[in-house]
Amino acid sequence: MDTRPIRTAAVIGAGVMGSGIAAHLANAGIPCLLLDLVPKALTEEESARGLTLAQRAVRNRHATQAVARLHKAKPSPLYDEAFASRITPGNLDDDLAKLADVDWIIEVIVERLEPKRELLSRIESVWKPGTIVSSNTSGISIEAMSAHCGEELRRHFLGTHFFNPPRYMKLLELVPGTRTDPDIVQQMKRFCERRLGKGVVIAKDTPNFIANRIGTYGLLVTLREMARGGFTVEEIDAVTGPAIGRPKSATFRTLDLVGLDTFVHVASNVSGSVIDEVERQSFAVPELLSRMVEQGWLGEKAGRGFYRKEKGAQGQGSQILSLQPGTMTYEPQRKPAGASLEAAKLAKGARGKLKALLGGGDKYAELAWTLLKHMLVYAAEKLGEIADTVQEIDDAMKWGFSWELGPFETWDAIGLVQSVERMEAEGLTVPAWVKAWIADGHTSFYKQQSGSVFYVSNGAYRQVEAPVEHLSLRALKESGQTVSSNAGASLIDIGDGVACLEFHSPNNAIGADILTMIQQSVEEVRRNYDGLVLANEGRNFCVGANLMILLMEAQDEEWEEIDRIIRLFQSTMLKLKRLEKPVVAAPHRMTLGGGVEACMPADRVVASAETYYGLVEAGVGLIPAGGGCKELALRASRLARHPEADLQPYVNQAFETVGMAKVSSSAHDAFRLGLLQSGDRVVMNQDHLLYEAKQTVLGLVKGGYEPPQEERIRVVGAEGKAIMQLGAYGLKQGGYISDHDVRIASKLAHVLAGGDVPAGALVTETYMLELEREAFLSLCGEPKTQQRMQHMLSKGKPLRN
Repeated sequence: MDTRPIRTAAVIGAGVMGSGIAAHLANAGIPCLLLDLVPKALTEEESARGLTLAQRAVRNRHATQAVARLHKAKPSPLYDEAFASRITPGNLDDDLAKLADVDWIIEVIVERLEPKRELLSRIESVWKPGTIVSSNTSGISIEAMSAHCGEELRRHFLGTHFFNPPRYMKLLELVPGTRTDPDIVQQMKRFCERRLGKGVVIAKDTPNFIANRIGTYGLLVTLREMARGGFTVEEIDAVTGPAIGRPKSATFRTLDLVGLDTFVHVASNVSGSVIDEVERQSFAVPELLSRMVEQGWLGEKAGRGFYRKEKGAQGQGSQILSLQPGTMTYEPQRKPAGASLEAAKLAKGARGKLKALLGGGDKYAELAWTLLKHMLVYAAEKLGEIADTVQEIDDAMKWGFSWELGPFETWDAIGLVQSVERMEAEGLTVPAWVKAWIADGHTSFYKQQSGSVFYVSNGAYRQVEAPVEHLSLRALKESGQTVSSNAGASLIDIGDGVACLEFHSPNNAIGADILTMIQQSVEEVRRNYDGLVLANEGRNFCVGANLMILLMEAQDEEWEEIDRIIRLFQSTMLKLKRLEKPVVAAPHRMTLGGGVEACMPADRVVASAETYYGLVEAGVGLIPAGGGCKELALRASRLARHPEADLQPYVNQAFETVGMAKVSSSAHDAFRLGLLQSGDRVVMNQDHLLYEAKQTVLGLVKGGYEPPQEERIRVVGAEGKAIMQLGAYGLKQGGYISDHDVRIASKLAHVLAGGDVPAGALVTETYMLELEREAFLSLCGEPKTQQRMQHMLSKGKPLRN
């Protein structure tokens, strides 16, 4: 294979998708050219500035503006705004020759065949062998696009279909053409998984590939069933959301987000490409959708689609209206109610919800069955045509459409044998391979055996092959590697002398059971292991301490009990920090409050790139008291090591970060906030997080690990406290914060400053923990703090009182 390692890239097409891909390449540390067409006319602003069409500022306009928009986009396409500097804007006329110097060229222009063919010809004129070329098409044939190119370029050409937005959507479909070098496909798969953090599936070169083919079919089935059964928009979304393991956006909120015109284009691409007449008709655009597109009701970007937000009278907030298809008018939403919907809501997990919904015996249960049966049969019919394995189809739907279960996992969940019998009884034709599989005595498409997962492939079970970097706690537990466990946490042997402490309480909130398991794990690792990882496979790493218990104790004025809880938290974190073996924390997604404090004692933090990290206690009227303030003061002291160095700016940053309950927008952003520090690492692929954390432990062991010694902390004292309090007073005078915010800020300033000692005094960690605990207990007794805690528990968002 004559390809090079991918160190540089070029993206051609500076629209939303192209700039998003360039941003994600920048996130991965890959310098990137972003090229677009040369403008044909000046803007009014350019004319006013005296610019001409010959100047680079004008000729690069499209790409330059695209990079500028990255800073304003919400959610941000960048992990850190500074990463935008890795993108160099240019244009296709002046910078075409620069394509010869990059390792990967990605085409992201208009979704029409001829412009893509013309662009490939231009690329080929400067292309150097070894450079990979790909198209981000969402459904145009890779073969048709490249048929006119030379054999050597075709060996290096394939589809790389990112899902939008590229930073956040896990799925990447790789689509080889008939001439694509298989080694290049595997190289790209490894690269996109490891460097870009993607979940990669290999798709066949067929219309709309895997996820959009199945997803579009399912959405069209739903639209037709709504019309046939007379269901409302709300009823459809109630059935096709979390009740069947799909996102809350369900059907119509999803369509509004995608854009109805975009969806029509995707559906038309299939109906205009497939040969089978029955399938062609199944992708015909329903009349309702066509009317909405004609009227410009395109969804969120147009202000109306299946839903419309309407401002209330006299500034009384807003309400969401839903479309009434029969009259093409909008009315206030009406929440559907039914036994099956209620049963699904109460059930646990996607499989449990599915069974509860389908077993409800009402019209919503029947609707769910009708929608599912057609989608399942279609997915089975397409096996071999759009993808080689059921696993690739399932992964594509989970990663591209955020389904909790793929089609074949869904089939297993509802009962393969029974559901096929019902389908056939209702006149549906089930694919022959499915019936043959059942006839051979099988009752599911997947099975688990000795900690491994197997799936059906060519009439036999085939083991799921996970990359070495994919270390699964679930599989380890199923193979008997649990060392000890309680209701909140488990210690698991992950091999090579390393143990992993896993949280698994509700929302991974820290309570007494987790703290007890941490203490037991410290002793177990001290005796029998070389190091410890803190990691879990929950939706979020940890949302903080158990706020419900804390509020109950505060309302009952059980101050001694709260004091005991805080002392237990603090002493547990100190034990973790003083462990003579290396400790590595591996947070992912929401890591808040006590979750951050659980990571702070670790020798290293290896964080998933998508980690939202923050000490948010001020949002519920408190301050961090599990060692968070102490650790930030210690870090400030380290950063200003020289006795003459100014410590105040570092403490001020900690005061602002904690006082404003700032949460990082990524792991990289957590460095900016001072919550992650030098030596900590970011991992792009969350599936590789546990493996990378384990390797970090082993690296520390190999390097001759020495546990950190207790340090004295230089503090800013009473003078520094006054500076912080003055800043809070200024915000209050400006109307930015409330009186209670000032009270919290004053307590926080007292702790971070080290109390009323002289500036530059050296204090112990134990002393700082006492300050934390005193401030925390005092705030727990405040009625307004208790109101904030109650509001967070009932509403899920902070109260500013």
